[in-house]
Amino acid sequence: MKKVISILMALAMVISFAACGTAKNESSAPVSSVSSELSKLDVDCNVYALKGPTGVGMVSLMDKADNGEGLLNYNFNLAAANDEIVAKLVNKEADIAAVATNLASTLYKKTNKGIKVLAVNTLGVLCLVTKGEEISSVADLKGKTVYATGQGANPEYILNYVLSKNGLTAGTDVTVKFVSQPEELVTTVVSNENAIVLAPQPVATTITIKDKSAKIALDFNDEWDKVSDSKLVMGCIVVRDEYLKENPEAVKAFMQDYAESVKAVNSDTETAGQLCEKYGIVASAAIAKAAIPYCNIVFEDGKELKTDLSAYLKFMFDASPASVGGELPDDNFYYEAK
Repeated sequence: MKKVISILMALAMVISFAACGTAKNESSAPVSSVSSELSKLDVDCNVYALKGPTGVGMVSLMDKADNGEGLLNYNFNLAAANDEIVAKLVNKEADIAAVATNLASTLYKKTNKGIKVLAVNTLGVLCLVTKGEEISSVADLKGKTVYATGQGANPEYILNYVLSKNGLTAGTDVTVKFVSQPEELVTTVVSNENAIVLAPQPVATTITIKDKSAKIALDFNDEWDKVSDSKLVMGCIVVRDEYLKENPEAVKAFMQDYAESVKAVNSDTETAGQLCEKYGIVASAAIAKAAIPYCNIVFEDGKELKTDLSAYLKFMFDASPASVGGELPDDNFYYEAK
């Protein structure tokens, strides 16, 4: 297998990863309708993954492919930002890719319905990190200042929604100050005696490692679940429609490989952490091992994929139509195995 690993940033994206502090229960087991009896195919497949949770689920498959055990001839590539993958999909250099869910919707329109979503692979990845402040519930944020990144994007809309469902209003009950880069949240906590930040992974863990008095107080995936009937769906796997039409059996094979990879990652965090470091998903195996239970890595396809993702995209559309490309995708956006 030819590997092209591009390691461009250490702490790069809003949908990024890791966690620290008290151990948490393992992420949900993958849910899949794919077959488990497919045979190896002599078909090339160029796969692009993001560093962070949207890429973490692939590390077991990357290792299998290195050992000649994958069902396809995989060429894995790692990117630090969604924009890199967008270009690869548009230029047909990528066949399958892990991207943010709202970006997938935008790509669907940009490519004239040229992609499909194969699976949801990442739920919520935002954590509230505190230092010198005792926060045990969202209600405790009243009168506080929260630093965050992602203004005009997922983090802002998620924060506003969770606050509102807890009877609080951003800007009135809770002061929200946005920084331009996630790394600035690390400095904010380390340089202050009292601080509250809403940080994506792996920034949340980086904070707690750099400052032992900081801790993860709330997992916003859990807080979302408390107030919403739908899931917080932040990452997914997409395929170029042209590749799907030319290689339908190869896509089924990928789905089997990927579902097994997600299961392996969630069930053996020790090995998965080592593979995350090996393939450049995260610099430290120890951080990766601690992070995986917080990353909410899943595998959802079929009806569950459509139900959960369509509901989340509707939430994003209501918050800002531009965040999903100006309109909600039609049913053709969602892959169904035939």
